[in-house]
Amino acid sequence: MQSHQNRSRLSLILRSRFIPSFSSPLSLFVVLAAVPFPIYFSGLLSGRNNKPLSVMRFNSNLASSMVESNISCTTFNILAPIYKRVDQKNHSIRESDSRSLWLARNQRILDLLIHQRSSVICLQEVWVGNEELVNMYHDQLGTSGYTIFQLARTNSRGDGLLTAIHKDHFKVVNYRELLFNDFGDRVAQLLHVKTVIPFPLNGKQDVQQEVIIVNTHLLFPHDSSLSIVRLHQVYKILEYLEAYQKENNLNHMPIILCGDWNGSKRGHVYKFLRSQGFISSYDDAHQYTDSDAHRWVSHRNHRGNICGVDFIWLCNPSDSRKPLRTSWVEAVFSIIKYQLHKASIAEDDVFAFLGANNHSDSLTYSDFCLALQKVNLTGIPHGLSFEETKELWVRADLDGNGVFDYEELKKIWNMTMVNQPGNCKESVMESKKEEGEDEAIGLKVNKAVLYPQEAEKGLWPENYNLSDHACLTVQFSPVKMLCS
Repeated sequence: MQSHQNRSRLSLILRSRFIPSFSSPLSLFVVLAAVPFPIYFSGLLSGRNNKPLSVMRFNSNLASSMVESNISCTTFNILAPIYKRVDQKNHSIRESDSRSLWLARNQRILDLLIHQRSSVICLQEVWVGNEELVNMYHDQLGTSGYTIFQLARTNSRGDGLLTAIHKDHFKVVNYRELLFNDFGDRVAQLLHVKTVIPFPLNGKQDVQQEVIIVNTHLLFPHDSSLSIVRLHQVYKILEYLEAYQKENNLNHMPIILCGDWNGSKRGHVYKFLRSQGFISSYDDAHQYTDSDAHRWVSHRNHRGNICGVDFIWLCNPSDSRKPLRTSWVEAVFSIIKYQLHKASIAEDDVFAFLGANNHSDSLTYSDFCLALQKVNLTGIPHGLSFEETKELWVRADLDGNGVFDYEELKKIWNMTMVNQPGNCKESVMESKKEEGEDEAIGLKVNKAVLYPQEAEKGLWPENYNLSDHACLTVQFSPVKMLCS
């Protein structure tokens, strides 16, 4: 019986998507033989720091550092029962009307999450308006070693966010709630965490990794006029992060943004975050470029379209991040460019379309205000404010002569959304800090997987019914960085 159990465990390990690469089958056997099976499987899959090294009885420094230093993060929009349609002919019938349906599905979700045992779990669309479901998540995740933080959307929307931090991995230094109080009643959670067990960095000193984690769920882009709302939401998150880091002197600290961003790699939010130095950890793990939007999906939306909208963003310490307000202005001009392209307006005809008359080759401030209204950025309740419009005008009129002409437009569009490289670099073991350099601890993406696996091929399986989103899990390890 014991032999059969060991063979089953070995089979599970070999099937694990998170198993590292080894130079030969013999080296894999040596490491596996040195590690107790239950500890190895759960720890490697999720980055779980179950016990001190002396208790784990590892015979290999490689195996010990591999388990101890890895942390993992899962993000999952679990589809609130109040939104899940169970009758395609009658959309008014929702899963929330049937306790047996939502109870069984959410239990399967919990089974998956508890099996993965990620260091951090970020959930969206948790049915916070149902006490039984909330208690179900709190009780089962709490019993499994997690500290739970929950935040409902404003105006009693019924759903919200839940972030769970595993006590074996992290202790929570600070927790903040962000209420956008905007169109869509969206919210975000910010957690500043520190690893419980120090780990050896580059085989030398023991350090405690600190990370800022954000969990959020952005507004769905029902039409193009909501693009500015979504940018506002991301801007508020980054602005708050910037203020929090400055307030607590935390500039050299990695940031992880998790959630359902309701926009793909082709969208303005993606480009905005990239311009601020964030990388999509899934794409980094698979060595995809920004143009590889077709390679994976994570959502089948209510319109039946499949797309990749769930991200775990990573931003490592950097001294040369583009000013946030500069990225914001560039993102707004990027929306204008997209709207004109969508309307099939050629660049040479832009001012004729935007101007007050058909012969205009430049815009005055009043013309510029009317142009913003034409592209759905002003004149709507959730559009650009008066102050934001004035700021855009100052950025548009580069030479300050009171008009915005074609040459200035080309310069703005040529510089928009360019990702500025950072001065921080990963330090190899032998590297020494030079004069003017600061040491920082960043994160390196090791592995990233989607469940169900078909999503990694850009497919959506018809038999998948846990949610209308895939579950994304990423494994990180700390790395020393030198910032000039």
